[in-house]
Amino acid sequence: MYRNILIATDGSSLAARAIDHGVQLAKAVNAKVIVLTVTERFHVFTIDAEQLEDTASTFRHHMKGQATKTLSEAAKLAEDAGVEIEKVHLEDDEPYRAIIRTAEARRCDLIVMASHGRGGVSALLLGSETMKVLTHSRIPVLVVR
Repeated sequence: MYRNILIATDGSSLAARAIDHGVQLAKAVNAKVIVLTVTERFHVFTIDAEQLEDTASTFRHHMKGQATKTLSEAAKLAEDAGVEIEKVHLEDDEPYRAIIRTAEARRCDLIVMASHGRGGVSALLLGSETMKVLTHSRIPVLVVR
């Protein structure tokens, strides 16, 4: 059924549930897991508070540290369950595109993601990476709430 499962995470507690769910599914079907986290690129002109105070190198260092922590936590869950794991960190301003590209490149047959449950105006204005993946991916997507 599933041989390669991509689990996308942003390091949030909701994404941790998706990691756990994806790892347990992978264990049940004897699949490999690719855990992906996508961080944004540094922008010289921005209104993002994190980037206003950082230089390009300190911002990248901070984002790399955050990604390493996120991926290490996911790897521990997978290793404890006896599931083979590959960790991937990418920089991209459009995470949904990076998720889809990675899933296609790694020949994944399922993408697992969390839904942050935003609705109404919040979802409309902020958009949802999960919704964008659902809309644009040809690979099946399992959404964990």
